[in-house]
Amino acid sequence: MAHIQFILGGARSGKSAHAEQLAGDHAKQNGSQLLYIATAEIFDDEMQSRIQLHRDRRGPEWQLVEAPTDLPGALRTADAGNTSILVDCLSVWTTNLLIHEHDLDAARGALLDSLAECSGRIVLVASETGLGIVPDNALSRRFRDANGLLNQAIAALADEVFFVTAGLALRIKPQP
Repeated sequence: MAHIQFILGGARSGKSAHAEQLAGDHAKQNGSQLLYIATAEIFDDEMQSRIQLHRDRRGPEWQLVEAPTDLPGALRTADAGNTSILVDCLSVWTTNLLIHEHDLDAARGALLDSLAECSGRIVLVASETGLGIVPDNALSRRFRDANGLLNQAIAALADEVFFVTAGLALRIKPQP
């Protein structure tokens, strides 16, 4: 059975860096491979720059798999007992599903099923979007609702959950 760590935080909170540290520490301790599953799609130069910053920070020891919509399939293919997998980010994945008009409930179910089948270390990153105001349009509310439901389901499944703000990680599950 997989050991799942879930990292939540706002934009530029430090959640990705914390997740990379967790996965990297596990890989060093156990001699496991590092695999980064990226969900972002490059739509413009600004997104390309953001992705390049992440790549530069990670370094060459990370293998990369791109999975903008088929995250469950990517997890099933990549999972092994000797692999530390980092998925960044579930909220971007949810956005991609919305853009490409996928069934959000079915996709969430497929992701949860694939995680239940995994055997390695999996670190999942997502944005916490429930702390702001109610969005003013239907698409944004649909995203917020889908993201919130996915975050709740992943947190329930995860062995550990961290909330990151201002570069500081607070462990919220299990309780310290």
